[in-house]
Amino acid sequence: MSKITKKPKIVILTGAGMSAESGISTFRDSNGLWENHDITEVASPEGFSSNPALVLDFYNQRRRQLFEVEPNAGHKALTELEDKYDVVVVTQNVDDLHERAGSKRIVHLHGELRKVRSTGDSSLIYDWDKDVNLGDLCDKGHQLRPHIVWFGEGVPMYELALELVSIADYVIVIGTSMQVYPAAGLVYQAPETAPVFFIDPKPQVNEQDFYDITVVAEPATTGVRKVVDILLNK
Repeated sequence: MSKITKKPKIVILTGAGMSAESGISTFRDSNGLWENHDITEVASPEGFSSNPALVLDFYNQRRRQLFEVEPNAGHKALTELEDKYDVVVVTQNVDDLHERAGSKRIVHLHGELRKVRSTGDSSLIYDWDKDVNLGDLCDKGHQLRPHIVWFGEGVPMYELALELVSIADYVIVIGTSMQVYPAAGLVYQAPETAPVFFIDPKPQVNEQDFYDITVVAEPATTGVRKVVDILLNK
């Protein structure tokens, strides 16, 4: 009887730099604006209460953009790891490029642009590819809103992400400074001996914080390829 061997576990933490080369704008520009809007206007419960039409329009534009972009070489390269490893992607991104590239297990920390939910019952979540307008209601008669985690709101998927990282054999961090909490704390919850790969063209990481870290100072399209090749050759 042949012995069943478990695949090593890889958790991949991705941020805005993962999708930037596909043409998706990073969440926050250096001037603190997002697509020329103050963050609190379009990414907070207060902003939605104050001007729901503005917020809905903002995310409608972001959603439309998804249909104009494609997964890049970095997204696609990650899928190659799944034959040899037990892979889960934990992303801060709200796009669906990991899904479209073929990754099978994805945890969206900050929500998903192609979903909406009820303002009256957060368990009512719907797949949604068109614009959301004032007057679009859930099955219980409440206004629909973007299925996005805004500033000041809880991060429902964080506990799952924390559990996954805590048992990882390898961690790959791509395109995120890991400066925004709670997501920033995830990489530090990995087992001390788990090798960490950090891919970012301008990496902001203290290598002394890790037992085994490899920093690849490149964008996702080239950096991911290098790390995938290293892991496939182990």
